[in-house]
Amino acid sequence: MKLGKNLSLSLLLIFLFVVPLFIKSEYHLHILILCAINIILASSLRAISTVGQLSLGHAGFMSIGAYTSGILVMKLGLSPYVGLLLGGVAAMVLAAVIAYPITRVRTVYFAMLTLFLGEVIRLVITEGRDITGGTSGLLNIHRLEPISILGFHINFTTRLPNYYFVLIFMLVVLLFLYRVDRSYIGMTFKAIAQDESLSASTGINVARLKAVMFCIGCLIAGLTGAFYAHYVSVITPDSFGLFTSIYILIYVVVGGANRFAGAIVGAFILTLIPEMFRTLKEYQPFIFAAVLFLVVFLLPRGIVDLPVQIKIMVRKT
Repeated sequence: MKLGKNLSLSLLLIFLFVVPLFIKSEYHLHILILCAINIILASSLRAISTVGQLSLGHAGFMSIGAYTSGILVMKLGLSPYVGLLLGGVAAMVLAAVIAYPITRVRTVYFAMLTLFLGEVIRLVITEGRDITGGTSGLLNIHRLEPISILGFHINFTTRLPNYYFVLIFMLVVLLFLYRVDRSYIGMTFKAIAQDESLSASTGINVARLKAVMFCIGCLIAGLTGAFYAHYVSVITPDSFGLFTSIYILIYVVVGGANRFAGAIVGAFILTLIPEMFRTLKEYQPFIFAAVLFLVVFLLPRGIVDLPVQIKIMVRKT
């Protein structure tokens, strides 16, 4: 079974790297890039949820990374790669500052605080017109600088190099989060989520571990936001509003929060659906709500559990 799983993953990786050879459309490559971005965001949010924390301000930390990188590159002349890293660090530093008090509250209170924090970040960005551009946002953000690898000159003005950049970024993030999820510390996170008081009574520093995972998730969100800013070249406060945070959460819930692959599957499917039915784009919130209700009632463990349910139904017949 393990050999078959490794073979499947290897084939999937090969497919991801060769798919641009068959997809020539810039638009379709753009959709795949958005899928990768949303997979990273959903997986980082799921990582935070493994310690029993439900964040509704993930888009706020994404905006910190995006604006930090955009401002540093445009106004200070830093390299976009330096700006990208500093954008992630800025999101992590903010998370670290508020982590200890905010992670001491539980469940719905944590969700409310992160929701409030996300909106505060958006309002600060909106009001900081001289630096952030206010409601108009930042325009003409520099793209990632051209690089040379093994004699090949890579220019990020087209979709293809951006696809490979975000693909590698996504794979690195997923590998890191997977190793954490399957490690001893990952088991400790899950124990905290199941019973925080019992975990604390065994000597586990619950507050510190919750703060660490919150910071990691926000770091990844900041890095993703920074890449997004350099990719699209235009960002506004509305790009990182409440709906963005809710959509990321829906990706996790619909895919299946209890399985590592759940966030990946949910983000991929729900990114494709609005693009496949572009005439219904304006009804996206209602479509997502309908999908969420169907999954909650029919597949409580998420879409990732569908193969298991099908096997059970086949056996019964």
